[in-house]
Amino acid sequence: MALEEKREKRPPVTPMMIEEEAALRNGSRGLPPGPWAEAAGPRPRTTERHIAVHKRLVLGFAVSILALLAVTMIAVLLSVRFEECGAAADGPPRAGGNGSLSGAARQPPAAEEEEEDEEEDEEEEWQRRRELPPWARPRLPRHLRPLHYNLMLSAFMENFTFSGEVNVQLEVRNASRYIVLHAHRMHIEAVRVAEDKLAGGVRVARTFFYPQTQVFVVVLNRSLEVERSYNLKIIYNALIENELLGFFRSSYVLHGERR
Repeated sequence: MALEEKREKRPPVTPMMIEEEAALRNGSRGLPPGPWAEAAGPRPRTTERHIAVHKRLVLGFAVSILALLAVTMIAVLLSVRFEECGAAADGPPRAGGNGSLSGAARQPPAAEEEEEDEEEDEEEEWQRRRELPPWARPRLPRHLRPLHYNLMLSAFMENFTFSGEVNVQLEVRNASRYIVLHAHRMHIEAVRVAEDKLAGGVRVARTFFYPQTQVFVVVLNRSLEVERSYNLKIIYNALIENELLGFFRSSYVLHGERR
């Protein structure tokens, strides 16, 4: 009789209780079946195939970045080399009468080729002598001695250029048809060589820069005579540099204003 009374007092089994018991068995932490139970359930692990695909994507991205860096470096090196060759061949831009820069005067390709051939012939001649040409030596040659300089400069501050004219009185110690002097990053407009400033001029065959030693070379049609004096006149223009080179500029700050 007692057992029957206890059985009668047990609560009835409801559908909710059945669902909760089934959820506990399925490992969904007591949540009833539905979207929340699916979200909370254990997720499947990433397969080896997915891992391999991820590795390939990362490797491809790294390779593309390296290739882009290599192409950029090559382009920068080529552009720098091209600018250096252009500057060495043409010199700085030419300044007009008001100081404004225009394109440097270029010679026709045929004339440039002829000058290159002449330079090669002269270098071969010096090689046969087993001597360095005067423009390739670390010091200026001593066959000429400067006696006096007369220099005139005109500076144009609106675009930081200048034009100059220099007259140098030279004394000839040893006969030579080469005049070598230091010059760098300039554009030469005209070169004249005359004897004693009043006598007839000596014809200039050609001129060229030699960037390796930063010199300017004047090649004459004939050799200068020993113990005679000549006047060398050079008209040129160039940039007022922003570094410690030649005719350069600097600035200072006063009361917060750069001058």
